[in-house]
This record gives sequence, structure tokens and C-alpha cells, in this order.
Amino acid sequence: MSKKIALVTGANKGIGFETARQLGQQGVKILAASRNKERGEAAVAQLQKEGIDAEFIQLDVDNSADIEKAVSFINSNYGKLDILINNAGIQIESDNWGTNTSVNVNEKVLRQTFDTNFFSVIKLTDALLPLLKKSEAGRIVNLSSILGSLTLHADKNSPIYQSKLFAYDASKTALNAYTIHLAQALENTGIKVNVAHPGWVKTDLGSDAAPMNVTDGAKTSVALALLEEDGPTGKYIHLGQELPW
Repeated sequence: MSKKIALVTGANKGIGFETARQLGQQGVKILAASRNKERGEAAVAQLQKEGIDAEFIQLDVDNSADIEKAVSFINSNYGKLDILINNAGIQIESDNWGTNTSVNVNEKVLRQTFDTNFFSVIKLTDALLPLLKKSEAGRIVNLSSILGSLTLHADKNSPIYQSKLFAYDASKTALNAYTIHLAQALENTGIKVNVAHPGWVKTDLGSDAAPMNVTDGAKTSVALALLEEDGPTGKYIHLGQELPW
């Protein structure tokens, strides 16, 4: 198939849905993944209404059986994958982003956060690598956050210094490290692996206090998904600008 195939996790709402929409507008075939069947199908129906070639895949990234089914489906129907957007993620510590949870976060919250934001990304990506290697220009985009930057967290003058939700931040720091390592492992394959910081966006996670709209929040992921051959790999990007690790 000449048409690019993209899998977007958490595509039923927010940045994931908008990423799917913008990629679809560029002529990419969208596999919109969601753990909730009803919401996922509704999102796909909306994309199709807008003329986008989209298909629903039920995928809870924390469910190994779902991952196996998704990989089998993509392999059987398309035989390759060009773009993987690891968008799904959670923050379950606090509604107050301007707090430090490192002294009281419990083990259950830490494990649940890392399971979804880190371990599940690795498991899904590993399972899909054989299909990504069949692409002429494989692209992996890991949705992180500026809150994963150790450099900025250590700088008292940085805008994120007072925001230290430990489980969430540490899961994104770990995801950043995985991105660097995976990019180096795949540098001779043509697959590019990058981290996207979407910005502080008005979503269920970002809240209405966020300054950015969802349209702009999806732009970084879309740009990294459609990188040309001379584009970067192993980088931490927000709207075309590199962030410090």
C-alpha cells in the first residue's frame, strides 16, 4: 500500500483525536485506538463524517491481549505500519499541578502511572516494530511532557519548577530515556523516534486553565509523524523547538 498507515492510541478524545484528524487531513489512513469501544467508534464516525479514512481498533494499552489482537489485525489487513503515535497516558495523583507529591505518593499510584505511561508504551512499540520496519519511513512519536525534563525541574527559574507530580513527571522522564535509547537502536533502519511535548492544552488532563487549544496541541505530534528523511531522531520537541532533557 502506498498510503501511510498510522496507529494513534487514546484517539477517542483530546490531543489523540485531534492528532488523528490532522494526520487524516494529510491523507494518512488512521487506525484510531481506544480502550472504550463506544467512545472510539463515535470518534471514528466523526472523522469519517469529515472525509477522513479512519478505522476503530479497540486497544487498552495496559491489556496484553488487546495489544496482540491489534498487532494481528494490522498485520493481516495492512502488512505494515508507518506511524505509531503513543498518545495514551494518565495522571492520577492530584488536580493541583503546582504541588510536590514526592513525599506522599503511594506505590499503587506510582505503579499504575508507570504501567500506562511507560511500560505499556514499550510493550506496544516492541510488538509493532516488525510492522514499522516494513515501512519505507517508519515514525514513532512518544507523547511526553515538558514535565519530564530533569534540566528544567532542577532550575529554580524554570516555569515548571513548582510543578512536581512525581509519578507523572518521572514516568515521562523514563519515557524520554526510552526514546533516546530506541532512536539509537533503530538509527540504521530508517525509523525515526522522537518525543513530543504538546504544550499545556485544554483537555481533560490539562484542564480549562491551559492556554493552548487542542488544534495547536496536536501540531507537534503531527509534524514528527510526517518527518522527511533528513528530519531529526532521538529529540525532545515542542512546535519545532528542541527542549532540554
